[in-house]
Amino acid sequence: MSIAKTYNPKETEEKWYKTWMEQGFFRSKPNPRKQPYTIVIPPPNVTGVLHMGHMLNNTIQDVLIRRARMQGKEACWVPGTDHASIATEAKVVAMLREKGIQKTDLSREEFLEYAWEWKNKYGGIILEQLKKLGASCDWDRTRFTMEPDLTKAVIDVFVDLYRKGKIYRGVRMVNWDPVGLTAISDEEVIAKETTAKMYHLRYKLEGSEEFIVVATSRPETIMADVAVAVNPNDDRYKHLIGKNVLIPLLNRAIPIIGDEYVAMDFGTGCLKVTPAHDLNDYELGVKHNLPVIDILNDNGTLNEKAVLYVGQDRFAARKQIVKDLEPAGLLADVKEYASVLQTSERTGAVIEPKLSMQWWVKMDTLAKPALDAVMNDDIKLHPPKFKNMYRSWMENVRDWCISRQLWWGQQIPAYYLADGSFVVAPTLEEAVEMAREKTGNQHLTESDLRQDEDVLDTWFSSWLWPISVFDGFKDPDNKDINYYYPTNDLVTAPEILFFWVARMIMAGYEYRKEMPFKNVYLTGIVRDTQGRKMSKQLGNSPDPLDLIEKYGADGVRTGMLYSSPAGNDLLFDEKLCEQGRNFSNKIWNAYRLISSWECDQTLESPNESAIAWFESRFNQEFAVLEEHFEKFRISDALMTVYKLVWDDFCSSYLEMIKPAYQKPIDPHTLKATHHFLENILKVLHPFMPFITEEIWHELKERPVKDCLIIAPWPKIDKVDTILLEKMERVLDIVAGIRHIRNTKNIPNNKALNLHVKTASPHYYNGFESIIRKLANLETVSYSEAIIDNAISFVEGPDEYFVPMEGNIDVEAEKDRLQKELEYTKGFLASVDKKLSNERFVSGAPAIVLEKEYQKKADAEAKIKALEESLAALA
Repeated sequence: MSIAKTYNPKETEEKWYKTWMEQGFFRSKPNPRKQPYTIVIPPPNVTGVLHMGHMLNNTIQDVLIRRARMQGKEACWVPGTDHASIATEAKVVAMLREKGIQKTDLSREEFLEYAWEWKNKYGGIILEQLKKLGASCDWDRTRFTMEPDLTKAVIDVFVDLYRKGKIYRGVRMVNWDPVGLTAISDEEVIAKETTAKMYHLRYKLEGSEEFIVVATSRPETIMADVAVAVNPNDDRYKHLIGKNVLIPLLNRAIPIIGDEYVAMDFGTGCLKVTPAHDLNDYELGVKHNLPVIDILNDNGTLNEKAVLYVGQDRFAARKQIVKDLEPAGLLADVKEYASVLQTSERTGAVIEPKLSMQWWVKMDTLAKPALDAVMNDDIKLHPPKFKNMYRSWMENVRDWCISRQLWWGQQIPAYYLADGSFVVAPTLEEAVEMAREKTGNQHLTESDLRQDEDVLDTWFSSWLWPISVFDGFKDPDNKDINYYYPTNDLVTAPEILFFWVARMIMAGYEYRKEMPFKNVYLTGIVRDTQGRKMSKQLGNSPDPLDLIEKYGADGVRTGMLYSSPAGNDLLFDEKLCEQGRNFSNKIWNAYRLISSWECDQTLESPNESAIAWFESRFNQEFAVLEEHFEKFRISDALMTVYKLVWDDFCSSYLEMIKPAYQKPIDPHTLKATHHFLENILKVLHPFMPFITEEIWHELKERPVKDCLIIAPWPKIDKVDTILLEKMERVLDIVAGIRHIRNTKNIPNNKALNLHVKTASPHYYNGFESIIRKLANLETVSYSEAIIDNAISFVEGPDEYFVPMEGNIDVEAEKDRLQKELEYTKGFLASVDKKLSNERFVSGAPAIVLEKEYQKKADAEAKIKALEESLAALA
């Protein structure tokens, strides 16, 4: 059989993914004879293309689902996409602009036609890209958050929560995107570090020439001031509480109020209160029953309530007001300071805190069972360090703004009458009936009602995801939802722990009376080697598909996992993928070596010790691997398999049993080796599905239905710990001899003699042949004698001597050792001199002293070793 010298990832990946799909290995259906194992994908935005975060997240999900499938569970990984209201609408608006069309020129229906056209053309790209990675999703189950059944679920939930009194409409503070012209959620706000200016403004006391100085970073909002707050304990200002000051330029009188919220040591100690344009000011205003003056239009320009600079953009108004304040003597100072700018993730616009009429979900009662579930470990977070963050957020949860001023999304099912009152119903027909009943007017028609223009926050559909993907709202007792729910594991990013994960837990308890999943594995952020988050703007993120083309999907998968412990950020370096590719090549070369051996059926096996050792070694490491999986230490699980394959199987076992050049191997050893390789392929498969499937079929001819992807997962078996300890010592002996070769420049092909100073020569029965083979020894002798003119080392209770006669130039070696000894003694003397200096010892930090004492100890140990080596050559 001709075996390719090098592994061809591209050819292999295309072949096996197609085969798996054709054979239906990814498909799942309820099977009462099997234990279900379910994962729902965090639905990527339809606007998205594969990035490094997706790669990491979906690789971990695929590892988990492939292992479960091999364990004999009914494995179901549900894929899908999120309609992403803000991002998709922005994409469609940009596309229309290129065609010379403005959104305002279109009706809602016309715009949605373009949006659906865009979604149908581009929305599935990311799922197709995931197939390149090897994602074994049940693609027949692919869902979309705006498909009819899922949209109906969203509308029904809205109506249900409204009727329960858990949804209300009201004016509250939101994050407002003045470019997207919509409220956005906290997770759609990106904080950017910047240098800002703090303007110190003079507010005159009414009826006096005195003034107080108020510091603000937003002088354009002074026209919305309704008070100045000071701390009642501040001796500088407490006598002013109750008096009025005049707003600079505007000369409108506003009161000075006292509140301990004001920090006396920040700024000037005087805080301008602008309830319409700052969340904290808003709460202060509610507390003190202050009026609210909103001076900004939705697009960020100043409105008539500002009186000054009406129609100007907020930032243009800022420049102008500063110019006007200075000549009026009202600008006391300007200072630069490090600040954080809150910007819209989608449009890049600076966010404006804004009071706005929106729809809200009351979160207090919904949050409690979701908090208890995580705190009680009914739902486990991995790593558990995120529990404190979760608790902090859930105990201080705010009501959820669920309305968005967009057209792409589920339109809010509220219908307004001419007098401004409204009814909430799942359909227009039901709304008409409710309106007739409410008003007593039986002549009302559909044309008398106007549906709310806003759509629901995208998260309001994705919080239902684990239920809605199984049609748990459409048919609450169907076979799928009863079998697959609750799902098992969720893999997602920590930054959406609160905004998505917590809300899914709330929905689970609200609508299924149980948790939506049992474990939440929180990945870290993929960063570059400088620790920066990967982004298109920085240009520091490689194209995942380019990486797959260069290193193979298996190489990239393992590269992503080598250093990505749960919850910790991954510092990605392309060399990790190169390491992954090298691992693929190592496995391929091991397979080629085994396949190159001719088998002689008449030979007896000389490798019983090696075979018994590797069997125990595999079982030992397999138990470690299973523990890593149970504790969601996926990176550690991979490294366990990596070391087992590279160190134990390739570097040790294959070298132990490898027949001499052009000599045959015995059938027992070959059969055992094939068995070991098959087990290795099984435990490697979740991490490296393509190369393992290829070798699985290359090893022996198998029908396609017997693919590795559904082969049974190994089981934990007995471990001979005594044998493992003996072999560990054997390998240490070989390492000691190899070290002597390296330090004395003795070629590997030169056979050496070994003498073992031991009282137990029988200890080496069954192992001597391994030592001889791996260390290339001509003879091995045992006695309690010491050998002269030899290099020795100690392992366990015995000492090992390698005679140097005929192997090295003894006089040259003595000369080298003597020079090294003299140098080390000189180094020790310099360290001793430093440590004898009382001034140094008393003044040096503890860590510095510790290093010096360690240098001293190391030098003394080296001197002893060099003197012993010289004595051995005497």
